[in-house]
Amino acid sequence: MRIYLDVCCFNRPFEDQSQIRVRLESEAKLKIQEEIRSGRFQLAWSYVLDYENNKNPYQERKERIKSWKKYAVSDIQERSELLEEADLLNRKGLPNIDCLHIACAILSGCEYFLTTDDRILQRGKVIDSIKVYDPIGFIKEVFS
Repeated sequence: MRIYLDVCCFNRPFEDQSQIRVRLESEAKLKIQEEIRSGRFQLAWSYVLDYENNKNPYQERKERIKSWKKYAVSDIQERSELLEEADLLNRKGLPNIDCLHIACAILSGCEYFLTTDDRILQRGKVIDSIKVYDPIGFIKEVFS
């Protein structure tokens, strides 16, 4: 099973763990990472992840997120087909950068797009070509 994690998903374990939602999503995300390392899940990567992660002001976080690229089975680059898919997603009310992430996931053949961004999770319900979940919802669906 191929999955795509956006930057906010990768950043979740670095956030304030005193909030129960953040802590649970972090634990779920760490479990997903274990499954990527074991080969149960395939990770897709993209130039959009590189771009957004490079803007991270925290050097250690940036490097730790970047280190996950070595586990990726694909690394999608910008091309016209991707921009067309992103434009279609944008028409459904998703912001530009999020459209690019999701388009990369779709064109990488991912079944799931994982995020902790409530805006994407809400609008992701209108996307038919990929399942948009938070890490907890993904764990509940895949491991039940």
